[in-house]
Amino acid sequence: MPGKSVWSRYSYTWVTLALFLVALAGHWLFGWFEYVQDQQAHHQPIVVSAYFTQLMRGTLENWQSEFLQLVWQVAGLSFLYHVGSTQSRESEDRLEAKVDELMRLVNAREAERTIRELDQRYSRKP
Repeated sequence: MPGKSVWSRYSYTWVTLALFLVALAGHWLFGWFEYVQDQQAHHQPIVVSAYFTQLMRGTLENWQSEFLQLVWQVAGLSFLYHVGSTQSRESEDRLEAKVDELMRLVNAREAERTIRELDQRYSRKP
């Protein structure tokens, strides 16, 4: 896309990144408020390193349970679809059969020739 800036070409990425950073900052900020309140309630000193350890533990637990699970679902399914698993191939074969049948219904004589040409040009997966 020549002529478009990196901001417009990747706008979805930038919006997603901004939402992620706002959510992460909010998580850390409100986590700090909770930590301070908890320390004061127990008459304990407020130690930034203790908060940081607690913060990172909570953040990584959240990512492990939510983010990584979603990444596996998206990446795993995309990979399986790309390599042509039986689940993805089934729908492709069905769609191709439907298109072939529609071509035959419209013009049977031309359809067979066109289907053969397309099969030669775009070899079918075994």
